Amino acid sequence: MSRARKLGVLVIDDDEDVCLYLREFLVREGFRAKTVSRTANALAEVKDGKYQVVLLDLRGPGADGASLLRESRAVDGDVCVIAMTAYPSVEGAVDTMRADANDYLRKPFELDHLRGVLQRAIREKGLLVDADERLNQTIGSKLRNLRKLRALTLKQLANKTGLSVSLISQIELGKSAASVSTLHKLSTALGVTMSHVFEAL
Repeated sequence: MSRARKLGVLVIDDDEDVCLYLREFLVREGFRAKTVSRTANALAEVKDGKYQVVLLDLRGPGADGASLLRESRAVDGDVCVIAMTAYPSVEGAVDTMRADANDYLRKPFELDHLRGVLQRAIREKGLLVDADERLNQTIGSKLRNLRKLRALTLKQLANKTGLSVSLISQIELGKSAASVSTLHKLSTALGVTMSHVFEAL
């Protein structure tokens, strides 16, 4: 899971065994992981902004995880919060989702299930984008904007360059890396220099 290696995950749970278990799993998966009990320290950690994902236990002695979820959202609206509970209920799930949790896990859960939830969160929230993917997306966006500025369709650009519509579309969407030769053909057809295409980088 190389795309998740730079992500920080904060585990908020009163159960020390659960904290240790999850921290060991997360570290093995390549995340930066920290665990805290459900206290003012937990909110301070969220406020610090070092974590992109929070695994939050909703119920425990003297604690109200739903309130902490809302407070976390108030402090950092972008943080991805995955709620966990050993006491699932329809009402609890609805309240949690209304408080803008990204997912709701029933304890105990399999680590494979947690892995899938984390991967989905990373993908849906756009938490981490590989450097090569970011480069492809930036170049593709620049080429698409230039094409639209010149009122050219994909087919017209394909005719001008001798490249396939499919290839140009994949490049514009950032799903395919363009070779230097391909970039030269596209920039020439769009009436700009290659250095102009790279200005956005």
